Amino acid sequence: MPALINEEMMIQKAYKTELDPNDRQRTRLQYLADARMFMFNVGLREWQRQYKNGEKPSAYGLKRQFTEAKRTIYADLYDWSLVPFPVQGAAFGDLGDAFKHFFRRIKAGETPGYPRIKRYPGGFALKNTRIEHDRVRLTSIGWVRLKERGYLPTTDGGLTFGTYAALSQRAGRWFVSVHVQEDAPELKDRHATVIGVDFGIKALATCSNGRVFENPKPLIAAQRRLRRLNKELSRRKKGGANWGKTKAVLAKAHKRVADIRSHTLHQVSDYLTQEVRPACIVIEDLNVRGMVQNHSLARAISDVGFGELRRQIEYKAGWLDIDVLIADRWYPSSKTCSRCGAIKSGLTLSDRTYVCDCGLTLDRDLNAALNLAALGQNRQTGGDSPAEMGCSNASL
Repeated sequence: MPALINEEMMIQKAYKTELDPNDRQRTRLQYLADARMFMFNVGLREWQRQYKNGEKPSAYGLKRQFTEAKRTIYADLYDWSLVPFPVQGAAFGDLGDAFKHFFRRIKAGETPGYPRIKRYPGGFALKNTRIEHDRVRLTSIGWVRLKERGYLPTTDGGLTFGTYAALSQRAGRWFVSVHVQEDAPELKDRHATVIGVDFGIKALATCSNGRVFENPKPLIAAQRRLRRLNKELSRRKKGGANWGKTKAVLAKAHKRVADIRSHTLHQVSDYLTQEVRPACIVIEDLNVRGMVQNHSLARAISDVGFGELRRQIEYKAGWLDIDVLIADRWYPSSKTCSRCGAIKSGLTLSDRTYVCDCGLTLDRDLNAALNLAALGQNRQTGGDSPAEMGCSNASL
């Protein structure tokens, strides 16, 4: 989660961990998630109706309107006394944000993506959360055990917590996320080095210091099992007991793929920031949207998570005051010789070894990482400007 450094050298961090609820608590969590989904869908339909009639709907107005309707029209659907008001506020707040982003994309000329009816319950938010070493107190639910003890900072530690605790579920498992304001880490251990990182499909990340992170390709590895489960799900009667069982197994399989990918990306970003602690990290500005247009590589590219890796590097570098430079999209890092600077225009994707007339024979990805590191070194020593070097400062 991105962190912001203020004048008092404090950072805002988000902690997320899994809950270990009992059956009663799991039922209550699902009850609140269902209620939040219901309120979002009611608000969306009412927004559409008002907009069609020439009115100007707003999230605040719809929330006030629903507060009256839930005592009359929807009184028999839920026991609203058991649904905390922050759950309702977050539902209509998310609806307002969805339309705000929808109109923003229209003005920017992007593909808008109109807000849609939710078919499956997601998460919700609660106020006044208390956290101890091995449990968390949630409003209207009570104390719930944590599977990972000691990870969340406790409310007795003098830290400033955000207003809400976000509850979410995935593959039948519940998670809690909280925002904390804490002291920024010490910056004295940062080394005066520059490291370049080349992203790829075969090797997820190749660093200019020689460290290589292989790509686990979790989606491709699980494709056979996912295909079998999807076929099994299509044979089941939708809504039936066996359909629900297969769907749960399929969700767990997809979660495993996501967990493997997330773990690998955090390994790379932690190494570049926490372990190496350089003065500057130089990465590529990859056009992922354009890259996935190649149907032969679309699945492999989507399986990597280049955008998420860049996001993690940027916000973790921000914690340690590490500069992140983004090389220009058209900078020929792979085609340029890291020794003599000659550009080999005929280099293709199948050429995995860079061979130059000057005698250099080097792995293609390592050669690109060295060129990226040279850009950052030039910037650190007061050479050309980032634009002239073919790179720019990242937004931290």
